[in-house]
Amino acid sequence: AAQDLFAKVLILEDAQKTRLAIVTLDLIGIPQGFREDVVSACQKQYNLPPESILLNASHTHCGPELRVFKIRHYGVDAAREAQAITYAKGLIDQIVKLIGQTLDKMEPVHLEYTQGRAGFAMNRRLPTERGVINSPYPDGPVDQNVPVLKVLGENEKLVAVLFGYACHNTTLSFYQFCGDYAGYAQEYLEQAHPGTTCLFFMGCGGDQNPYPRRTLELAKQHGRALANAVETALEVRQPQTIHGPLQVAVDEVELEFQKPDETNLQKEAESGNKYERRHAERLLAELKETGKIQTTYAFPVQAAQLGNDLTIFALPGEAVVDYSLRLKEEFSGKSRVWVAGYSNHVFGYLPSLRVLKEGGYEGARAMIYSAYPGPFAESVEDRMLGKVRELHRQVSDKAATSN
Repeated sequence: AAQDLFAKVLILEDAQKTRLAIVTLDLIGIPQGFREDVVSACQKQYNLPPESILLNASHTHCGPELRVFKIRHYGVDAAREAQAITYAKGLIDQIVKLIGQTLDKMEPVHLEYTQGRAGFAMNRRLPTERGVINSPYPDGPVDQNVPVLKVLGENEKLVAVLFGYACHNTTLSFYQFCGDYAGYAQEYLEQAHPGTTCLFFMGCGGDQNPYPRRTLELAKQHGRALANAVETALEVRQPQTIHGPLQVAVDEVELEFQKPDETNLQKEAESGNKYERRHAERLLAELKETGKIQTTYAFPVQAAQLGNDLTIFALPGEAVVDYSLRLKEEFSGKSRVWVAGYSNHVFGYLPSLRVLKEGGYEGARAMIYSAYPGPFAESVEDRMLGKVRELHRQVSDKAATSN
């Protein structure tokens, strides 16, 4: 292993005992069913409701592959599949135990919000005459903001730091365990602040890459750049104090996919590209078995409101940067807005309408690597934003009544 992989948890609790457990994981994604297993164990053992648990994946490509569907899709042997199932089960048990241990050692803290900037993320959807290709696009939308939550204990001791960035955590693509730039940023911050737990909270980096990339040295360099952005934020003289109460909400959003055409699927089932072929075969088998292809699926969306000071939205899937930029613009007011992607269930790419219409990898092509018919229907962004607005109303109304 180039670097150890971590699961970390930060639990916030207000005076009314409302809690939010943010679990950060050095995984490529949160597989289907993973959140449900963590939630049901935490409900049973600690009486923690589903809305109090938020799982976020750093999206390192140098970690274990736990998505059974993907393993089958890659055509890897059954032993590897069994290994993934066993590993996932063990990891779920460890996460649940970690949440329990954290609940046992809660201490009074106060919170401050501040932010920095890091410049290595760049849009990777380059428009060309042949359509959008995966390549650096300096004029494309980015979100280079680094939101930082300082958790301060007695005597202003820095107990924990939660920080985010909207960028694929993929400087590397080798076969060794490594947290990539996010792993190094956490490591450097924890070295500089002994006794402080530093957690990386992945943003809407679906269409953003770290550049330049592909060497361990560059992963460390980007990690250092991100750690420096956090250090700068920690030095801000007038951070925003975060008050209670804490309000949390989670719900599912129904997203529609375009209905695949049977003739096209039969053509794709003959494709020389094995992923395209397997994707088509799976959908044709579903059609044969059930008489139709399911085109509507539900995905989790979560919101938290801390006083009138900070709003956190956690979106599923590899959300593209448009979601972060749009939600921050729409909800910016007194309350700061923090948007995470890659949360609770990472099913594949979550395109905005713009990205969907432009096509390319995140808009359409990546669907052949997923369990879904794909691409999304044009209602995708409206439905996602509609659900976020609904959750925002829930947590804001609750916050207003409990103030």
